[in-house]
Parts: sequence; structure tokens; C-alpha cells
Amino acid sequence: MSAEASARPEASVDGAVIAFRGVHYELPGGHALLRDISFTVQRGETLVLLGRSGAGKTTALKLINRLLEPSSGEVQVEGRATLAWDPIALRRHIGYVIQETGLFPHYTVGENIALVPRLERKAAPYVRARVEELLALVGLDPVLYLDRYPHELSGGQRQRVGLARAIAADPPILLMDEPFGALDPLTRTEVREEFQALQKRLGKTIVIVTHDTSEALLLGTRIALFEAGEIRGVYSPEEFLAYAEQLRRLKQFERGT
Repeated sequence: MSAEASARPEASVDGAVIAFRGVHYELPGGHALLRDISFTVQRGETLVLLGRSGAGKTTALKLINRLLEPSSGEVQVEGRATLAWDPIALRRHIGYVIQETGLFPHYTVGENIALVPRLERKAAPYVRARVEELLALVGLDPVLYLDRYPHELSGGQRQRVGLARAIAADPPILLMDEPFGALDPLTRTEVREEFQALQKRLGKTIVIVTHDTSEALLLGTRIALFEAGEIRGVYSPEEFLAYAEQLRRLKQFERGT
């Protein structure tokens, strides 16, 4: 099957763009990182995977774009098991943003953003126009930043370039692994707010990994709470706040306060 044929989306039974069906993932030695994970992500929503370090959030994220494969169960993207996708077509269908942006240090900003469109053999004038459009979209003046190198940028600017590169081929799905975690508090707040406004404009289906509760409440349509490789629940922000308040009261009761 060609990459082009593999990229055609199919309708899932429940309309989910991403679906985990009883997914289990374990390391070669048998240590389980995920146990019987099931959840769905609907088109256009932002699902936040929230939990402590080691809870299984990043493992779940990497199963979506097939950087990892499930030990059992099934992960579906656009109604098709990830194992049935052509891996290259799947990853071009999904943008990926990580904490340190993953920019190539020997490429300019423009070359970093243009990477996937060039791999797709887009015409040079289109690529140039697309790069300039994306830089403007993430709040960076193309005249000032197009020919700079990553080491010449601030942390917030590198994160904006990483986001621009992730959406350069206009993928319908975006995965983000602690995307704002390396930024200082003031820059983090600014970039979060910019991202929130950008999501409203683009309407992409997004899965974000974070351990920051305030970030989850700000950005998430829903919040999936991970703990020790399992999902404790999937909540709207309002439901999550009510759940957190119940836990607080329970702890107070147990302490007798």
C-alpha cells in the first residue's frame, strides 16, 4: 500500500480520531508501563494526559505515532489500527512537539520549518511562502527570524519554531510532550496563551502531555488522569476541579482536620 493510500482517513465506529482499546505496553523484561488503557479523542478537541513523572503519559503519546507499538490491545488513528498504517504516512499525518523542540542546530529557522514540506516535494515557492506564513502565525517576523539558527533564539522563540515545524504540513493531529516545561514561568504563560489562541484558529485534534495541573485546566477540553500506568478517569476541567476538591476533603477527613 502506498503512503498516499495509507494517509486516507477512515471513519471510526464512535467518531473518534484517536482511540485506545485495552492497550497494554511492557518493556522486554516484562515491566508494564501501561495497563489496560482505553480512551478516545474526538476531532478538534484537546485532550491533556496529566500525571506525575513515570505515570505512563509519554509512553501513551508515543503509541499514537507508532514510535512504540502496543504489547496488546489496539491504538487507532482515524479508525485504523496504527500497525495497519504505513509508518511514514502516519507520522506525516501527525505533528509532534517535544519539550526541547528537537530543532536541527545546523539548519536555519526556515530550513527547520521547511523540512517536511520539502520531503513531500512541495515546490520551492510554496515552501518559502508556507514558512513565512507559519512564522507570522506563531508571532515571529520572517524578515528577522527566517535565516537565524536555533542557538540565536530564546527558549520561547525556539518553542514557537518547533510548533511551526510541527504544523508545516498541516497535519490534522498534533502531539505535544511537555511542550512548555523548559520555559521560564513568564515565557511559559505567554506561550501557553498564544498556543490557546492558535488552537482556536486551527481547530486541530491535540494530545498534550503535562504534569502541570494549571496547564491542563487552561488548555484541555478534557483531562485524562494517569497514575502508575493506568487511567484514573477522564474529566472535563469542571469535573476535574470537583474531583480534586473531593480528594482534598477526603484527605482532611482522614487527618481529622
